[in-house]
Amino acid sequence: MRRSIDLNPGWLFIGEDGHCEEIDVPHTWNALDGQDGGNDYVRGSFLYQRTFSLPCPTGVCYLEFDGVNASCSVRVNDHLAGTHAGGYSRFRFDITAFLLEDAENVVEVEVDNGINETVYPQTADFTFYGGIYRSVRLICLGETHFDMDDDGSCGVKITAQVAGTVGTVAVELSALVVPSRSACTLVCEIRDMSRTIVATSRSTMVESGVVEHDLQVEDMILWDGLENPYLYTLTATLLEEGVAVDTVSQRFGFRTFELDSEQGCLLNGRSYPLRGVSRHQDVEGRGNALEREDHIRDLELILECGANAVRLAHYQQSQEFYDLCDEKGLAVWAEIPYISRHMEGGRENTLSQMRELVKQNHHHPSIVCWGLSNEITASGISEGLIENNRALHDLCHSLDETRPTVMAHAFMLSPQSPILAIPDLIGYNLYYGWYLGETGENGVFLDDLHAAYPDTPIALSEYGADALVTLQSDAPVRGDFSESYQTVYHEQMCRLISERPYLWGTFLWNMFDFGADAREIGTSRGKNCKGLVTFDRKTRKDSFYVFKAFFSTEPFLHIAGSRFVYRNKERDIITVYSNQRSVTLFNNGACVGSVEADKVFEFEVEFAERNLLEAVSGTLKESIELFRTDEGQPQYSVSSHSDVSNWLSDLELSPSDTHFTIFDTVEDILAQEGGLEVIETIMKMRDGAKEGISAEVVIEPTMMMRLIKDSTVETLLKQFSFEPSKIIEVNGMLAALPKER
Repeated sequence: MRRSIDLNPGWLFIGEDGHCEEIDVPHTWNALDGQDGGNDYVRGSFLYQRTFSLPCPTGVCYLEFDGVNASCSVRVNDHLAGTHAGGYSRFRFDITAFLLEDAENVVEVEVDNGINETVYPQTADFTFYGGIYRSVRLICLGETHFDMDDDGSCGVKITAQVAGTVGTVAVELSALVVPSRSACTLVCEIRDMSRTIVATSRSTMVESGVVEHDLQVEDMILWDGLENPYLYTLTATLLEEGVAVDTVSQRFGFRTFELDSEQGCLLNGRSYPLRGVSRHQDVEGRGNALEREDHIRDLELILECGANAVRLAHYQQSQEFYDLCDEKGLAVWAEIPYISRHMEGGRENTLSQMRELVKQNHHHPSIVCWGLSNEITASGISEGLIENNRALHDLCHSLDETRPTVMAHAFMLSPQSPILAIPDLIGYNLYYGWYLGETGENGVFLDDLHAAYPDTPIALSEYGADALVTLQSDAPVRGDFSESYQTVYHEQMCRLISERPYLWGTFLWNMFDFGADAREIGTSRGKNCKGLVTFDRKTRKDSFYVFKAFFSTEPFLHIAGSRFVYRNKERDIITVYSNQRSVTLFNNGACVGSVEADKVFEFEVEFAERNLLEAVSGTLKESIELFRTDEGQPQYSVSSHSDVSNWLSDLELSPSDTHFTIFDTVEDILAQEGGLEVIETIMKMRDGAKEGISAEVVIEPTMMMRLIKDSTVETLLKQFSFEPSKIIEVNGMLAALPKER
């Protein structure tokens, strides 16, 4: 029978300059330098070594890895067992021929996360942590066993469908059978959650190959999302002369997802809009080398905020996390890391990563769709890019006829692009209100897109704004990186989403702050800070509770601004978020007032020197303490934490009635003769200064003008991080354009 031996402990890691370190896996060599900024984390090739004794001298042995980033070659006793390219999926090698029975066996894994043009991802806004960062095991089997060489799958493919009250299960079983022996019997059993057998089938195998079984479950119970994530277990067993020689088990569920262009998402025939978040698989101080408790904690936080779906971005994630989503009823958008920049030499790698994603995860009832690519047109569109996405779409449907495909498009991609027609669904990553424009423009864009594609289901695949909990403002504005602005932004986005039932899915970017070593924003280095929760998972930002107010049914209330402790104001608006109908606020025991509202409750409070604020709704209570000060509190702004200029504080610039300045909108400047030339010059200056991933981004000129026309030049320069001397230079160019009287 099959045996699985844990090989996680006891490795030797040989890193830079031959430095040796005893480690256990999961492990990454970028746990710290992949999160500290500068885009200088170590990318290269390093060696892992381990010895083990052979526990089963007869039969077949496989070495199985759940995740090695990004490429690797594996040697056993100095024999090449195999190579693998792609850092996020399970793979295994048959090492039987290389094993020693009477001596220690040596495994050497050379792992490479270096720069190349063939393995995805190479350009993206996250850290590509190197290492053996998921579990490793030795699997020992008899000569007759289920197929272990099918792209990391277990050799059993389950397709569960619903026909009234009957669940139909089509099972494809791939097995290796020793033909010289007597015929092998293959038995399938389906058990419900009480472990009762509800369906069985049996067949005979005389040679290796694929066998199909069709089973039916009468009066089946639906996997019904958060309401009732009911799971069945299929166990397949190979028997020789009545004795079991190999067994595999997979859980699955019966459900129907229908994605409609007008009604949005329907689960099992009822309206079930997917209101979700996105998740990266890393944690502060440890990178992507996660333990099971990390996955459990992340899922619990996702459920706590009220999400019913998660986009697993931008790659295949741990089987533990997919299993947890099945168990808890969280719907999943699954995808591969075909992202940001198409590489002509990487086509086969996208196909192999997609084969692994689909084959290893086909059985999960939580998975709604397969993601082909993310913002892949950001670096331009080529015929090779188009054909690559078509090939991925066709591959998904050849492997899985039950799920649709989707692409997540960058918001600078014109909706008229023919690439939108490749997948079954449309997804757009929209960042109006953060990178450009006003938050409400997201709704305008989506409505225009819906009108242009009335028969295609549409998702808002990303939206978000960066926030640092150390930064606060009583007058938040786009680009100030304050927790206060992120909160206001998500208020607007949650209302915008709730008003558009045609959106089958919306996925906030991101559930957690995550490592992006190329980033330096506000006072933060090496992180993308758009999370609802901080990188260490210790702090729920105020925006966490905005999302919870709109989408959770768990009764709660939350007073925003608890980290904005010192206020240089005599009175201010205090905001409470809750999914209750009425909230009462007290200050130092005196009633400020009672408000009936929808999700967002605002109270004007006159501050004493010390203020103990308490919000009450029924039995729910929460309190915070604030203080009034007579002086400003610079610690809450970016300029007090870094060398970043406090924008125009040192520049003597002001609006003008007679000539254009940086305070005028792009649209007004373009209407003036000579205005187009000035705007084009600004964009060229911006392109020349871009670094990192932004240097790869290509925006079609017409689309760019559409994106920026409502912005002031001041806003653009702020977003582009222009130096003061460049700001003055741009203002001088605009001053040469007189305004018509």
